[in-house]
Amino acid sequence: MPGPSNDHGDRDPDALRARAGVSGNPNADQHFLVDDRVLDRLPGYATEAGFDCSAVLEIGGGTGALTDRLLVAAETVTVVERDPRLAAFLREEFAAARAAGRLTVVEGDALAVDLPPFTASVSNLPYGVSSELAFRLLPEGRPMVATFQREFAERMAADPGTAEYGRLSVTAGHYADIELVETIPPAAFDPQPAVESAVVRTRPHQPDYEVPDDDFFLRFLRAVFTQRRKTMRNAVRNTAHISGLDDPGAVVDAADETLLGKRAGTLPPAAFARLATVAWDHGDPGEPTA
Repeated sequence: MPGPSNDHGDRDPDALRARAGVSGNPNADQHFLVDDRVLDRLPGYATEAGFDCSAVLEIGGGTGALTDRLLVAAETVTVVERDPRLAAFLREEFAAARAAGRLTVVEGDALAVDLPPFTASVSNLPYGVSSELAFRLLPEGRPMVATFQREFAERMAADPGTAEYGRLSVTAGHYADIELVETIPPAAFDPQPAVESAVVRTRPHQPDYEVPDDDFFLRFLRAVFTQRRKTMRNAVRNTAHISGLDDPGAVVDAADETLLGKRAGTLPPAAFARLATVAWDHGDPGEPTA
């Protein structure tokens, strides 16, 4: 799928890695994006969508190939980099941007550090923790452009009734509209990963349904999707240890019969919301035991 065109920085990704003295380590989930064409397109997926790029957050700056492009598209950029050597390199490589107040480098784990205020995020995420990072960023209510493993990206964007549709699809869609905008071959990275990748663009939204409690709704989804081949009637009954329902039988008694006869993979998000509301009202939800 062709991407948008946009102005970009002129730092060569291979030259950046040479100056940083790193070659990547698949065992440490370190795959550097080195294809100039993909790097050039990533900021454009944010700007062409009209995202506010006044304060862009980048997770996993690496040697700065994407950072370089983001400094052209954004007013300010904050990079979170967990590798101390790479964080030090970014500070040195982009010393002028730092001095001008346009770049901040935060050394630390993006799952643990306090995230700065940001208007959008654009990142080549480390795949080993991409799910955790996605669900740290999505609840922030800011638009995102990020690379994921292709299978993960397809499940994020999947529609009900498709083979890829599941808990990830409903959970991601609870926070944003999800769009897969480009697939990336392994050759775009060095070292090459064993799988294809994809670029996902998210636009925050308020879902077109209401739930009684966000945490319970997400826990309820996790529970019933563990038994996606069962009817919802059986899934609700069998997963009380995950959902925390003290009285799953009361939920089954109170819920719509047609809804209970469906399987999780066929239900749209609004149907899960209706069932979760019944569970909240009738199931006496407490703390899960699993």
